[in-house]
Amino acid sequence: MRSAADSDTAAARQLAQPSVLLVEDDPGDALLVEELVADSALKMRLQWVRSMAEAREALASAVPDCVLLDLHLPDAHGLEAVSMVRSLADQVAVVVLTGLAEEETGSAAVAAGAQDYLVKGRVEPELFGRAVRYAIQRKQAEQAAVALQASQMQAQENARLERGLLPRPLLGGAGVDVVARYRPGRAQALLGGDFYDIVQSADGAVHALIGDVSGHGPDEAALGVALRIAWRTLVLSGVTGSEQVGRLEEIMLAERVKPYVFATLTSLSVPAGAQHARLTRAGHPGILLRTAGGGVEWVEVAGGPALGVAPGMRLWPVEEVPLPAGSALVLFTDGLFEGHTGHGRERLGEEGRLGLAREVGALTPAAFVDTLIQRAENLAEAQGGLADDVAVVHLHWRGDRDADADGDEDGDAGKDRAGDSAVTEGNSASAAAEGRRVEDRHQNSIGEQRRG
Repeated sequence: MRSAADSDTAAARQLAQPSVLLVEDDPGDALLVEELVADSALKMRLQWVRSMAEAREALASAVPDCVLLDLHLPDAHGLEAVSMVRSLADQVAVVVLTGLAEEETGSAAVAAGAQDYLVKGRVEPELFGRAVRYAIQRKQAEQAAVALQASQMQAQENARLERGLLPRPLLGGAGVDVVARYRPGRAQALLGGDFYDIVQSADGAVHALIGDVSGHGPDEAALGVALRIAWRTLVLSGVTGSEQVGRLEEIMLAERVKPYVFATLTSLSVPAGAQHARLTRAGHPGILLRTAGGGVEWVEVAGGPALGVAPGMRLWPVEEVPLPAGSALVLFTDGLFEGHTGHGRERLGEEGRLGLAREVGALTPAAFVDTLIQRAENLAEAQGGLADDVAVVHLHWRGDRDADADGDEDGDAGKDRAGDSAVTEGNSASAAAEGRRVEDRHQNSIGEQRRG
């Protein structure tokens, strides 16, 4: 059976030689510590200083694993010495050296932040090595616990911000199916400012928004949340078009933390039963138009500057885009096409993204969006994946919208529309089922968005 000493010796071999700073003004006590180090199973690299001033210089040049601290120094006394060492190097384990009649002081030092205390004259080499080793491990465990708690708190805050960035659509029988996806970039420890929203107003019009705040971090994410909530409020208040974007810029200028932060966005509205969409673009990329026959076209209307770039100019025209029967609009952030396409510096770009979209144009809405994101991710895999966040919103207007708007069309035209719908969905029953699946998926949109 192995003895305790054998176990300590084996554990000591597994631990690299720690560096220890001895802060002791008495040469005799310092000699006793040196002898304990020499006889201990745990081999240490020992440095001796005689005062707190010398300890300050030593800690400034190199941080040890452990500090052996006498509480009766010429320039520091009692618990004050512990506090000074912690202020100089809080990540270092501290073992206090006390006298025979000062065990209460040692306990108080532990309560003040030291990892352990040793009574001078009562320490054997075996106990000494074990105390130093455990003090170092205890300090490491404390730091890991603090880091874990901070990480959990940050994750909770990030989740709250993410829920604000990625809302549930506010629709009520609008005849439009929504597929929304959000995928964080490889730097996902930092939140991005991508945001979107979909709302139906009281007059039946469908409004959609997608935007991107420059930079990453909680400040940018919080600004994205503020802009999204403000947009929803403006829509429900009947404010649209250039006036809407101008109000959003005013809010952004008031809320941004850094003066160089800007935001891009595209806002669109489709009146009930209309055959067109009204787009307002502020520095944001164009959109994709999917036709009933599986075609995909790039649409980029005239627009104005990003929010915050030219404050007060209010140059955001409202442009109309035809919306054919059974068509869909796809909005996205620039993370979808700014990823690399191999080991070099070449990026996917807008043309490459359009090419990918046309290759998968015949897929159902959810499959189209997921495949588009996945292919962009695969192309960027050689450089660690997509660096930026990606947000995509797919709005598909069902055929019943067009039937309601053009009820006087003859039966042949109705058959033609049914044939067009069959090209993309297979048949009307599968289209309805697909719509229900999309809506079901969207009821849990945030969790699904995290999974990408």
